[in-house]
Amino acid sequence: MAKRMKKTKKEETPFPKARLSALIKSARDIMRKDAGLNGDLDRIPQLSWILFLKCFDDLEQRREVMEKKYRPAIESPYRWRDWAADPVEGKTGPTLLEFVNGKLLPYLRELKGTAGNEQRDVLAAVFKETHNRMLSGYLLRDVVNLVHQLNFNAADDIHVLAHLYESMLREMRDAAGDSGEFYTPRPVIRFIVQQVAPRLGERVLDPAAGTGGFLVETYEHLKPGVKTLEDRRTLQGEMLYGIEKKPMAYLLGMMNLLLHGVEQPNLRRDNALRNPLASITEGAKYHVVVTNPPFGGEEEKGIQENFPQSMRTNATELLFLQFIMKSLKGNSTRCGMVVPNGTLFGDGVSALIKKQLLEEFNLHTIVRLPNGVFAPYTGIPTNLLFFERPGPTKEIWFYEHPLPEGRKNYTKTMPLRFEEFADCQAWWGGPGRKGRKETDLAWRVKVEDVVKTGVDSRLTVNLDLKNPNQKADFTHLPPEQLVEDILAKERKIIDLLGEVRSELGKTAQ
Repeated sequence: MAKRMKKTKKEETPFPKARLSALIKSARDIMRKDAGLNGDLDRIPQLSWILFLKCFDDLEQRREVMEKKYRPAIESPYRWRDWAADPVEGKTGPTLLEFVNGKLLPYLRELKGTAGNEQRDVLAAVFKETHNRMLSGYLLRDVVNLVHQLNFNAADDIHVLAHLYESMLREMRDAAGDSGEFYTPRPVIRFIVQQVAPRLGERVLDPAAGTGGFLVETYEHLKPGVKTLEDRRTLQGEMLYGIEKKPMAYLLGMMNLLLHGVEQPNLRRDNALRNPLASITEGAKYHVVVTNPPFGGEEEKGIQENFPQSMRTNATELLFLQFIMKSLKGNSTRCGMVVPNGTLFGDGVSALIKKQLLEEFNLHTIVRLPNGVFAPYTGIPTNLLFFERPGPTKEIWFYEHPLPEGRKNYTKTMPLRFEEFADCQAWWGGPGRKGRKETDLAWRVKVEDVVKTGVDSRLTVNLDLKNPNQKADFTHLPPEQLVEDILAKERKIIDLLGEVRSELGKTAQ
């Protein structure tokens, strides 16, 4: 019989929320004085790895008490309690810098897991490309002293700190927008997770995990259903999986998961597209995928060669769509993901990939998001795809998410709110999505009206369908969408001209 979880008494009195907030603000203010840090893109990762080591040491000390045979992943003198705990006698100035740069970080990068302690591999991956960017050992000591006051064994402290940390991630997202890093708004993440509805015991993957938003939201979605120790072990160690390519996002994601209560995150530092698609075994597949894969980027030729020749493309969103289809196991598996408009109307390889999606899966719902959901980082219109096994697709429901009355788009200061999805969730329907009806915002299309082959045998799979139940909106489109639509049309013209030239060449021969 499953053992019931026992509630344990908090080990320490938690800080008031205002004091925790002030403490983090003080740490960031100190870091602004350091010449080695330039903006939030430097300061937040720097604070993250310091927070990570304090959090990890608190977790280790708790396990040492609860598990008699537990062997710490970090050994003396590299544990936080060894070098950081004493605010008066602890290392500072040049001595601290020499220890951190020359001993601590190299030690962490070289850790290797054992049969009984795979956490060492996680630590090595976290710190593989993590560097101390602070130039003043005295300012670093001041930051360490502040962080040491945090108690990662007090549930209330962790809850408040998790919210503070998410606000820092939003600030970093603001700073990163100019460098092409687009992070998914939390309302979109929550909506996708709630509609896909992962269940306890299912393996859930985000192959482009970023800072861990989808995995955190899935954890929060499932946590109320945890009733026994077995349930907790399942949720903690056997359900949530992520892959992240970039080192900074990986570090931030690990910290985000730890702060939200995932004690041993299954987040892997890797490129999900690195291995041949054909090499994905049944044991490496998942029940649920929730993700916002990168779009607008390009993958190198070596990555493209991991895909079938007829399906190769440099568009990352299309490569990820193929990876996701291959990574879902058996029936009753499902996916909710973000895609740009170009995926819906693209021809060529894009059409072949969409045809495969419609044949092998049931693409039951496309939610069309309005302008500015990702503002100010990109104005490219985005959509949410929801598909499941078994297939094939017979009809597709579209839902056009409206802007609030009187608004022409979302902005950074007036973003999308989760409450605005309430009407869509009410329309979604019960089990099996029964009870859906066409409305001013919702309509359905038969799959044969989407997949067409022209007289020239050219395949088109157009999912970029306008709402037939609404009057035409003559509001000007954002410049980014106009440019994208023009480029797509120009590419089609160039492709057709290339085919004409090829036919003329054959005739001349």
